[in-house]
Amino acid sequence: MSLNNKSVAVVTGAGSGIGRALSLQLAAEKIAGLAIADLNREALEETARLLEPSGVRVSVHVLNVADFDAMKKFASDVVAEHGRVTHLINNAGVSLFGNVEEVSIEDLQWLMNINFWGTVYGVKLFLPVLREQPAAHIVNVSSVFGLIAPPGNAAYSASKFAVRGFTESLRHELEGTNISVSCVHPGGVATNIARSGRLGAEADSSAKEESVKYHTKISKTTSEEAARQIIRGIKRRSKRILVGTDARIIDVIHRASPENYMSVLDKISGGQLSKLRKRKASSN
Repeated sequence: MSLNNKSVAVVTGAGSGIGRALSLQLAAEKIAGLAIADLNREALEETARLLEPSGVRVSVHVLNVADFDAMKKFASDVVAEHGRVTHLINNAGVSLFGNVEEVSIEDLQWLMNINFWGTVYGVKLFLPVLREQPAAHIVNVSSVFGLIAPPGNAAYSASKFAVRGFTESLRHELEGTNISVSCVHPGGVATNIARSGRLGAEADSSAKEESVKYHTKISKTTSEEAARQIIRGIKRRSKRILVGTDARIIDVIHRASPENYMSVLDKISGGQLSKLRKRKASSN
């Protein structure tokens, strides 16, 4: 199933970055309807304004994906508004800076509730609706950090590895049905996720500074280009969508050297990963 005038898409995290770019490009496909959601009302309303010229029927939902009851209402509201859902894109996500010793249990719970449980809630609540369609598609956004786990990113990587594992198992379960499943692994994409990320309870500001610096260094793909690659993958029913040249390179390096990939990537990054690792040692 390609995107067409019978398609109704749901996009979480649509207030900025990849989510906003996806919403705009989905509308350009002249789909029948689009449900956009985000916790940031102002940013979400700006996305809605940008979508107005498309003529696509858009519903706007201020939403915390970590809240199961809110997600349940969201799914009900979307079906009431649009009558169906054919494409579910679980894109909402946050970041957390700090080594394992620097992040609190509460920090970890906050991150996992959004990045992982938000995805699980989306799938569980929309799956019955997707089953009713002639053809449907679930797209869960993981990360290149769902393939590798750099120092200082244990929490974020754990959430994105979890999304990857959940999505791959779901894909195998739904194989041969009307529902396609894709897992997206963006590399460095120029969004605000790093700058707006939370600092671990025990981390000093250098944790975020170093991580933002690294993210800025590797972020060569625009949100618009990331969205184009994701939509191309949706049209092709790709099982795994690697976004950006860096994601494809990292994937090859990791598979070639699963135990020592970090040393190779550190050389490519000009030693930036070593700085993230050594920051904790030097602060003790």
